[in-house]
Amino acid sequence: MTPIRKHILALVGALLLLAILVWSYRLELALFVISRFVAPEAGILPTQEVHWQQGPDQVPAAAIESPPNIILILADDLGWRDVSLHGGGISTPNIDSIAEQGVHFTQGYAANATCAPSRAALMSGRYATRFGFEFTPTPGAMMPMMRLLSSISDRQQPPAVVNEQAITVPYEHMGMPNSEITLAELLRDQGYRTLHIGKWHLGRAAGMRPLHQGFDESLLMAGGLYGRLDDAQIIQSRQMFDPIDLFLWRAMSFAASFNDGPAFEPPNYLTDYYTDEAIKAIQANRQRPFFLYLAHWAPHTPLQATKEDFNAIPDIQLHRERVYGGMIRALDRGVGRVLETLRELGLEDNTLVFFTSDNGGAGYIGLPDVNHPYRGWKMSLFEGGVRVPFLAKWPGRIPEGEVYEAPVHHFDLYATAAAAAGAELPQDRKLDGVDLVPFVRGEVNGEPHETLFWRSGAARSVRMDRYKLVVSAPQGHAPKEWLFDLDADPSEQRDLALEMPEKLDELRAALQEWSEQQAEPLWDSQFAAAVNVDRDLSQPDQPQDTFAYWSN
Repeated sequence: MTPIRKHILALVGALLLLAILVWSYRLELALFVISRFVAPEAGILPTQEVHWQQGPDQVPAAAIESPPNIILILADDLGWRDVSLHGGGISTPNIDSIAEQGVHFTQGYAANATCAPSRAALMSGRYATRFGFEFTPTPGAMMPMMRLLSSISDRQQPPAVVNEQAITVPYEHMGMPNSEITLAELLRDQGYRTLHIGKWHLGRAAGMRPLHQGFDESLLMAGGLYGRLDDAQIIQSRQMFDPIDLFLWRAMSFAASFNDGPAFEPPNYLTDYYTDEAIKAIQANRQRPFFLYLAHWAPHTPLQATKEDFNAIPDIQLHRERVYGGMIRALDRGVGRVLETLRELGLEDNTLVFFTSDNGGAGYIGLPDVNHPYRGWKMSLFEGGVRVPFLAKWPGRIPEGEVYEAPVHHFDLYATAAAAAGAELPQDRKLDGVDLVPFVRGEVNGEPHETLFWRSGAARSVRMDRYKLVVSAPQGHAPKEWLFDLDADPSEQRDLALEMPEKLDELRAALQEWSEQQAEPLWDSQFAAAVNVDRDLSQPDQPQDTFAYWSN
C-alpha cells in the first residue's frame, strides 16, 4: 500500500470516528449550545432573612368568633401512589392524617395534566380555558429546545406536530390576566392576611405576580434547584434517558425572592426552607385570619434529596427511586410540621386545610408505579395525568375519616374556601366550582358535577357520570378517541369507542359544546408531542404502545 493511500485511509477513518463521536454526543452538544441561551439567573445574593409582617399580639374582642384560617398545600407532580394512603412504598403519615382527621376525596381531579393551568383554576375557581390560560408558560428557548431534542431522539414515538404559524408572547406575559378575581383577592376583601410561599407560574409581568393578584406577602420560587450542586448534604439523580432533565440541571438555579425583591440563596434544602417559612408566617399571623398558599416544588424534577432522607430508606435499590422517595419524605415532614404548628398555637380547630397536587406523576422520572393503578402520566388526560391526591380537614365542620367518592375538581377548592370565609362569590362571571362541605356532610343531595372537562390543544377529555372520553387530535391528523367506563374499568384498559357509538356521540357533543364556550388561548401552542401513556421514559417504546398527543 502506498504512503498516499495509507494517509487517505487514515483520514477517512479519522473523519468516520469524528462523525461517530459527534453523533454519539449530539444530545450533549445540543444541550450545551441551548443552555448557553437559558443560563441560570445571574446576581443571586447570599441568604437573607425573611421578615413576615407581624399581626396583632392578641385577638380583638370583636374577632373572637373569627372565620377559619385557610391553608392550601399544593404539591408539584405528586403521583397518586406517592402517598401511603394510596398504597405507596414511602410512608406519608402526615399527609395521610389529613384524610384520617377529615375527608379523602377518592376521585379528586386536577384541572389540567400540567402545572400552570391547574394553578390558574385553583386561583380563579373556574376552568382556566374560560380566560385563555390553556398552556403552561415556558421560557422562549424551551419550546425550540424541546423540538430540537425531539428531532434527534432515538425513541420510536410518532413525530411531533409543529405549529409553524404559532403566535406567542414573551414568557413574562404568559399568565393569568389581572381581571380574574383570585382566591387571595376574595379572601383579602374578607379581612384575611394573604400569604404565598413557593411556586407561582401564573405570570411574571406587572399585574400577574402574586403581589398583584391579591397576596399581601410572597416568598417566590426564583430558581428550581432544591440545593446547591456542590452541597455534600444533597444527593442527586440525573436521568440520562431524559434530555429535558439534563437541560434543567444546566439551566436552573437555587434561589428565592421575597415581595418582589432581588433573588437570594435559601439557607437550606428547598422543601424544608418553605416549611420553615410557612411556620414563621403562621406564627406571625396567629391572631388574625390568614390564607396561606403553600405551593411546594416537591417532588418535581430535578431530583435532589437531603442525605438524611436518602439514608433513611436504604431498602430502595434503584438510585432515582431512592432520591425521589427522600423528596417525598421531606414533603410529608413539612406537612406534619405545619399541622403541628397549628396544634401548638391553638389554631387547629379553626383552620381549614387542603392538600392536593397540580397534576399526576411524571413519566419522565422513570418510575413506572407513581400513578398506579391509573394509566398515563403528567401531560396526558388519562387518569394517571389528572387523578390526584385530594384531601381536606376542618375540625367540627368536616367529620373525621370521611371518604367521598363522587368526582370533585380543583376549582371546587375556591368555592369551598370562599364559603368557609363567608365571602360572596363573584356574580359577573361564570364560576365552575362548588362548595364541597355540604356534599361531604350529606346536607346536599346529588353530586357536585355531572360533567368535567379538560382541554390542552390536541388533548381533550370529558367525564360524564361513569364514562370518560379521551381525545388526541393534533393539527392535520385524524383524531384518536378512547371511551372508558370508569366504574368498571378505572385503569382505562378497555376502549369502548367501537362498542358504544351512541355514548361516544353523546360525550363528543358535550365536549364540543363546552369547548365552544371557552376562550381562544392567550398564546398558541408551538408543537404537540406524542406521549407514551403506558411506559415511563426509562423504558423503550414498543410497536403496540399507545400514544396520545399533548400540546404546549
